[in-house]
Amino acid sequence: MQQQQLLVGVDVGYRKHHVAIGGAKGIVDQFEIPHNEDGFKYFFSRIANQARQLKVSNVAVGMEGTNGYARPLDQMIKGKGYKLLNVNNLKLARFKEIFSAPAKTDSIDAKEIVTLMNMVPFMGQAKETLQEVYDVEETQIKLKRISRRRRQLVDEKVTLLNRMQADLQSVCPGFIDVFKDVSADYVLRLLSLKSDLRKTAKVRRTTLQKLPGIGKALSEKIVSWQEIASFGKEVDWVGPMIYDDAKRILELKKKIELMESQMKILLEQSRLATIIESIPGFGIVTSCEIAGEIGTMQRFTSEAGLAIYLGMAPVDNSSGDYQGTKTPRQVNKRAKKAMMAALGIHIRSVDQSKKYYEKKRAEGKKYNQALRSLGRHLTRVIWSMVKNDRMYIQKEIEK
Repeated sequence: MQQQQLLVGVDVGYRKHHVAIGGAKGIVDQFEIPHNEDGFKYFFSRIANQARQLKVSNVAVGMEGTNGYARPLDQMIKGKGYKLLNVNNLKLARFKEIFSAPAKTDSIDAKEIVTLMNMVPFMGQAKETLQEVYDVEETQIKLKRISRRRRQLVDEKVTLLNRMQADLQSVCPGFIDVFKDVSADYVLRLLSLKSDLRKTAKVRRTTLQKLPGIGKALSEKIVSWQEIASFGKEVDWVGPMIYDDAKRILELKKKIELMESQMKILLEQSRLATIIESIPGFGIVTSCEIAGEIGTMQRFTSEAGLAIYLGMAPVDNSSGDYQGTKTPRQVNKRAKKAMMAALGIHIRSVDQSKKYYEKKRAEGKKYNQALRSLGRHLTRVIWSMVKNDRMYIQKEIEK
């Protein structure tokens, strides 16, 4: 990092941010700002003032990406043309352990970020500690936000379904045996018909057939359950819980479907997502998740860096007679989860990949290990496809 830069460290908070400004000669200014428009204006005015006093034109801002609280300040920093660096939280914590301060406060943390930025030219792992934040297309930003939101809703839906199934088993034994899949829309509509589950067992056939998705055949199935329905002692107060969960799951399914339709539109606007989606087994959802988390390929100098980020390149963790690997800390867990899901389908779609996977299993690797080995190879293919701006060609993964 050039010594002629004005260095700004920002300790990101929920309602306010602590800022330290310095350079080669140490800290020259410290202050805090509220997370609002006035605070952002004050932030930039103090930086401009120090840049004038020190006669420095280049500004670098280092900040921790803490739970999204840095937005929209990080975008405004990029808009000003300043160099934005993302501070690795784990590396910063280790740095503070080595160069410990007499106390731990947010203002001290901001100073530590500036000190760390000053020492980067002398550090061998500078890139891992401070990563430059590159400009990302708006489409990629939308993909990231929408795919993450969708994943949260899917996780909530799964939690509610598991809870609802357990409740049904306790207060309405036999229900699941009859309907099998309680996540089906018609079952959820039935459960959200009455808050008193016992009244659901008395709903007339004509009323059932008026429910969306329930025709003559399904109404007969429901009637067959009504004839044998029995309820536990807890039904008085557990029944309304099942009713609420069923309604919420129906609502979540609609929201998830809407988000997936939005992702489909955005995929067509994203060259990166389109290229990834051309790989067999990589559907709309997983392609959008991976592309959204990557953002821009500019952040990677090699395909090895991309493989680590996607969780497809475990690092060596051997000691003495023990031979093993461990997951790098730089892995994006969301991108890794999407890759693993896509790879599971990919091996059923491409014969060459299936043979490669079976070869790794024959070598003694477990299911996930074999998939990651294939994923490491496929990462090279993705890297080549993006760099050469071309779609997937099956012969690329032939051994």
